[in-house]
Amino acid sequence: MVAPASHRSAAQRARRSALRADGTPRRVTRRRAQTRERLLDAAFAVFAEQGYGGTSIEEVCDRAGYTRGAFYSNFDSLEELFFALYQQRATEVADRVTAALDGLPTDLPRDRLVAALADCLADALLGDREWMIVKTDFLLHAARNPAAAQAMAVHQAATRAALRPAIAAVLDPSALPAPLNEVDTLTRSVAAIYEAALMGLLVDHEADDARAWLRAMFTAIVGSGQAAAAASMPPHDPTLSR
Repeated sequence: MVAPASHRSAAQRARRSALRADGTPRRVTRRRAQTRERLLDAAFAVFAEQGYGGTSIEEVCDRAGYTRGAFYSNFDSLEELFFALYQQRATEVADRVTAALDGLPTDLPRDRLVAALADCLADALLGDREWMIVKTDFLLHAARNPAAAQAMAVHQAATRAALRPAIAAVLDPSALPAPLNEVDTLTRSVAAIYEAALMGLLVDHEADDARAWLRAMFTAIVGSGQAAAAASMPPHDPTLSR
């Protein structure tokens, strides 16, 4: 007798879980990790070529050299695989940015820190171009699928949380006017600027222009804080200098 799909799915999720039923860590074999990694790599390549909506599980399996059984031992669906890929790529970018900024001298002037953040994100742009194609295509799917949209929002929030400490250290939200003085709003703004630069790069392929634009935008954010600070100072009274 064949088990219902819902029961099979629950059993598959239990097997894939990083924890046993008693809460202790489950051992992940090297072979299993390699299978999962090859499926993720294959999916990324096929998504980039054909789009998320134009990709089937069979095509991902064929590209990776595995059967559907190998796929379903790692993922419930193509959508679950996409979000695993999303988490992998987002973690790579966050780690790259954090490592680059952590390596800077602590006494670096603010304008140099801002330029370093812009350059770090600009360097990531070139490696992220294909990923942006994949993610943009999935967003169209999420726009028509409320459950996918909700899952995407959760993953985006996790990405911003990972970037928040590095961005706050460089741009110092306490020195910025509202609403940028809230670190979450500031991080959202930086992420939006980064994605805008990446969208432009998809069309014109001008990496140097993207780098210059990022520097200008981040400099403008810091400048807004300096302008706000100057505006809050009391007017100069020339009689006090007499």
